Amino acid sequence: MSRLNTNKLSLAYGTRRIVNELNLSVPDGKITALVGSNGSGKSTILKSMARILSPQSGAVYLDGKEIHRQPTKEVAKQLAILPQNPTSPDGLTVRELVSFGRYPHQKGFGSLKPEDLRMVEWALEATGMSAFADRPVDQLSGGQRQRAWIAMAVAQGTEVLLLDEPTTFLDMAHQIEVMMLLEKLNKEQKRTIIMVVHDLNHAARYAQHMVALKQGTVLYEGNPVEVMTPEMLRVVFGIDADVIPDPRTGTPMCLPYGLAHEGLEEEATGAAGIASENKQRTQEAEPVGAVG
Repeated sequence: MSRLNTNKLSLAYGTRRIVNELNLSVPDGKITALVGSNGSGKSTILKSMARILSPQSGAVYLDGKEIHRQPTKEVAKQLAILPQNPTSPDGLTVRELVSFGRYPHQKGFGSLKPEDLRMVEWALEATGMSAFADRPVDQLSGGQRQRAWIAMAVAQGTEVLLLDEPTTFLDMAHQIEVMMLLEKLNKEQKRTIIMVVHDLNHAARYAQHMVALKQGTVLYEGNPVEVMTPEMLRVVFGIDADVIPDPRTGTPMCLPYGLAHEGLEEEATGAAGIASENKQRTQEAEPVGAVG
């Protein structure tokens, strides 16, 4: 069972529907990667799970309760989100930024309590940012800055972390730095992490669960070995690629060669049919809003 799940969730911007009747259960204690081409609904789904975007219909459930019917602070005590390209005021230090993560646990405009201060220092240590605690955020490297933001999310003390493209605009070394940090948080602290990722090889290497979306619909879902296939890459991304085992980790690795055009419509229709059957089985097997 899952702490975080959706039932017939439909999302739209104005009159344009992005996600249509999505049924998705996020595995507890694992890293889940949402993958798909631009406009597939990945970030939109994440925003709804974080209570930033309200559903057009359907619902997101957290511990069996509709998340959009719960108070903001109560939700923030249970899950934290790191949006794309977050910004901070000039001159704000890393410690000050991380302390904002304790806001959901404060009453009114009260000062940080001993427990809050302890959590801030713990988050700095867990993310390897203690040495940078008094440095302004705007003077950090890209990887350090992203780690500081992750530390703020970790300081909330939630079991669930939502990250929207956490490695965007980072060079290769900083991307690996951030992904290894998330892997550490998952393995050592059993955090449930849901992340939107563009790099498929990062998704397959660091996530234990992958969800491949196209036009707001889940076409493929499961562990990376099951999901990362040449068929999925053709249908979801429109590319012709080989998939081989990573020589060090054994996880699937995508080697793209070109664009795939022939047979896409037929394959997508077939995949959508399979997704529909899986959705029906899920609805029959699991009651709505079941507590994990």
